[in-house]
Amino acid sequence: MKTLLHRTVVLLAVLAVVLSTTALSAEEKEWKSLKKEEKREQIDERAAENLAALLEKSPQAQELYEMAFGWAAFHNLKLAAGVTAGGGKGVAVNRVSGDRVYMEMATVGVGVSLGGQKYDVIFLFETAKSLHSFIENGWEANASANAAAWKSGVNKATAFVNGLAIYQMTNGGLMVNADIAGTKYWKDGKLNNE
Repeated sequence: MKTLLHRTVVLLAVLAVVLSTTALSAEEKEWKSLKKEEKREQIDERAAENLAALLEKSPQAQELYEMAFGWAAFHNLKLAAGVTAGGGKGVAVNRVSGDRVYMEMATVGVGVSLGGQKYDVIFLFETAKSLHSFIENGWEANASANAAAWKSGVNKATAFVNGLAIYQMTNGGLMVNADIAGTKYWKDGKLNNE
């Protein structure tokens, strides 16, 4: 009986990964068909929606946002079947000038994760230096940058750490470990070219 149950669980998990991969392929095709301006517009709209949702849900985030020099928001998809891989797009925004820099992210890891999850990450930058460093040098998350999710799906940060506050918002899914460890962020060469 245990073996049958174990096989059923594994089969369902594999099916979830296959369905997630199929959905990803369709989204990727649609994304590739868009013009550069349309891609920027989609990224900007999602970023603004997620920032507004975060600020509504978290008074701490609202307080830090009002002190922040800039912010960035990324939409990510993570798939896992022992090995975790994912990617996404986002934008970094200078609150003073309104300048925007479009960016990419990728994540990879090994662990006991199985499934797929879409989630959003919002960064608040305390200073011009921290925002500039993120944009120009990219940023790589390690285990110490992991976020502990609230029941509402938004993690809680109450202060800037090294000029940065990070919030992760989950959109549901089957991922057991929703974190940003093993994730790298960098400028998108195509979306920033005029």
